[in-house]
Amino acid sequence: MSDTSATADPAPAADRVSSTLATIDWRRTTFDLYRRIRETHDPETAHALWRECRDALFAEHPASPLLPGDRAGFEMLPVPTYDPRWRFTVPIEDAEPAHMDVPTGTDGVVAFDRIGLVRIPAVGTLDVWAHGGYAGGVFVPVKDASAGKARGTYGGGRYLLDTIKGADLGGQDGELVIDLNFAYNPSCAYDPAWACPLAPPGNTVDVAIPVGEQYDF
Repeated sequence: MSDTSATADPAPAADRVSSTLATIDWRRTTFDLYRRIRETHDPETAHALWRECRDALFAEHPASPLLPGDRAGFEMLPVPTYDPRWRFTVPIEDAEPAHMDVPTGTDGVVAFDRIGLVRIPAVGTLDVWAHGGYAGGVFVPVKDASAGKARGTYGGGRYLLDTIKGADLGGQDGELVIDLNFAYNPSCAYDPAWACPLAPPGNTVDVAIPVGEQYDF
């Protein structure tokens, strides 16, 4: 019997190991970043830290979602100055149960279950989803009225919270911190090879949200 593993090209396996380790480090860095954000009492200072760290990750990290051609000329992500009017601490309100299955690029088909909603003043309501992946988590995307428009936001929407991957701004006693200044684009906004959960109808609002990561790619 031939041993196919002995003659296989080791390069693809080595590439997978390298890619996996890079992803682990990216997520470790993200978890640590959001821990520091939650521990920083001044939201504007926390936002500056968020911008600085994310710019460095996109520019230098091997797991950056930027394509090589885009990374070469990258300077910083398009994020406006912090505006405290877009920060809220809101309770999770009851909502009718709902379920969605989302194909993703790296995690297969991921299940989400709606566990409630949050009501954002002058913005609207956003569904709060429980992530069905290992260890669970809360997922809150948002798609605003400027999505897909010139000098607007990404057409598929942005993420506010994705706690299974570290994006967690805090909250307690049934409440969540929803700070729209920390809205960020999913990886598929920069690399079409990614397949990301996008904002469903219950996370789509009819007002423009001019803070958080914009989109000019």
